Amino acid sequence: MVNRSFFYGEGLFETILYRGRTTKLLRHYRRLSESAKYFHMPCPDFETFCVKIEEKTKGRKDLYVKVCLLSYGKPRYYEMPQKAELKVFVYRYLPKLDSVRVCVSPFLRHSSDPIARHKTLNYLFNIMVKRQAMQQGYYDGLILNETGHITECSSANLLIVKKGTIYTPHRNSGLLFGTTLQSLMEKVKVEETQLTLKDLFDADHIFLANSLIGVLPVSKVEDTIFKIDQELTKYLQEVLQEENTV
Repeated sequence: MVNRSFFYGEGLFETILYRGRTTKLLRHYRRLSESAKYFHMPCPDFETFCVKIEEKTKGRKDLYVKVCLLSYGKPRYYEMPQKAELKVFVYRYLPKLDSVRVCVSPFLRHSSDPIARHKTLNYLFNIMVKRQAMQQGYYDGLILNETGHITECSSANLLIVKKGTIYTPHRNSGLLFGTTLQSLMEKVKVEETQLTLKDLFDADHIFLANSLIGVLPVSKVEDTIFKIDQELTKYLQEVLQEENTV
């Protein structure tokens, strides 16, 4: 039996701002278990998931926790996984900047790509997007699909605000529907729609969203400057805090 995560990138992970057994932690587990089912990987129950994290965090909170679900089975690439193992890694949590600059990535994603909809250990595409953006002095790159619609960044969902309405790229555009985005959409009116670069540059405000950064304002997309709405930023962050508090 071989480690298929090592051989083929067949595995899953969750990136968590850990604050105990919160509603947000359960949301992470549910996404992990749903993806495991999709890829026919065994997945431990929620109690085991929590205990594994607690063994590593040792009562500490406000930590950056990465949980990986590794796949084991026969060595041929097309074989089904036979067992899985949870690995937990703990790091110091470093809050992000007040605002960031992003660019449009030259790398396209196809909207029908099934891998894009899951947080898998097959992460090379995301790595390339991030590296290319950072080499140009940006925080991250916005990924377009084959029809020119915006999907997401390498590790964050996108929110744009236009005339008081918050929009996010439709999940059918080909993206990972993040736990932070999901949490926001259950509490704040956010419209899913197909977004183009014109929509982006016509926006009043832009945000990135994921578990570690929460909601992070974008101050510049390539050469275009965007205003930062501090009041809206604070409100969205407070909404997210409610779910990740014991």
